[in-house]
Amino acid sequence: MSKEVFQQDLNDKKGPRPGGPFLIQMLFKEPVAMPDQETMTAVMQRHIGSVKCYSYDDTMAGFNALDHMAEFKEGKIPVQLMVMTCNEFTGKGFDSFLVSQMWDCMEERDRILQECQYQVVAVDMLAALPALERANLDADFLDALAELYPTCEAFFFQNCGKLLRAEDVRNHGIEGPDRFIRFGVNARFFNVDGTDDMVVDTLGMNTLFLPDLQYHFHGMDPNWVVNHAYNVASYILENDNPIQSGETIDGIEDGHFSRDIQWRCQLEDALIQPPRPVLDIHMGEYAAGGR
Repeated sequence: MSKEVFQQDLNDKKGPRPGGPFLIQMLFKEPVAMPDQETMTAVMQRHIGSVKCYSYDDTMAGFNALDHMAEFKEGKIPVQLMVMTCNEFTGKGFDSFLVSQMWDCMEERDRILQECQYQVVAVDMLAALPALERANLDADFLDALAELYPTCEAFFFQNCGKLLRAEDVRNHGIEGPDRFIRFGVNARFFNVDGTDDMVVDTLGMNTLFLPDLQYHFHGMDPNWVVNHAYNVASYILENDNPIQSGETIDGIEDGHFSRDIQWRCQLEDALIQPPRPVLDIHMGEYAAGGR
């Protein structure tokens, strides 16, 4: 666990744009060629469904996901999935604060970030879809990328700051929308300097126009709280954001959900950067800070 003390930038008032692109960085030790158009199209179709390659050149490959139509005022258009050509990776923007929350790859993160000097960036565009549909599409897109780029060393998910080994992505064994929670949502953990207080929050839910979660607490195993956060995030995604501000959810007893313990939820501004609205969960006797 990192002992570094971080100071928030109080001048940073701009948070992530809700519903923004789901951006994936695939990291490599050596340069990698883009698969040929026929291969890319076949793999995309196998994982995503009907697709049409609308662009393929030495800069990028672009595909229309024809089964996923985004709705705008002007009409309906298919979501676009874009894969860029390989370029150099320098880790620019990977500051110590970001790296400190790469919990899923703690033992190998430094090696990966040092050894991987090349990247392929992939992104969805115009993905104005219902949350559940977009979550499944992005997870299908990720599965296709993992197959198309077998020499990929690691995946970095920019919307949530998560770094995962490629083998963990290829062999996840998860079905349905929980795949998005696994890769597109990061449960972060912070100690509050000079106190016994802790904060667990999530980052990445707002990509789907859903609320991130926040817990400000003391006296409980943070691993229990992280597990609670991921389960609540999954529940919110699968059930179309059913928890309203002021309502309660099951709390934790001995590491497990308990209906006998009810924690109140309240929409608030995030305590930890980036600035964004969160569903703050008041943990009863374990709660810290003023509400």
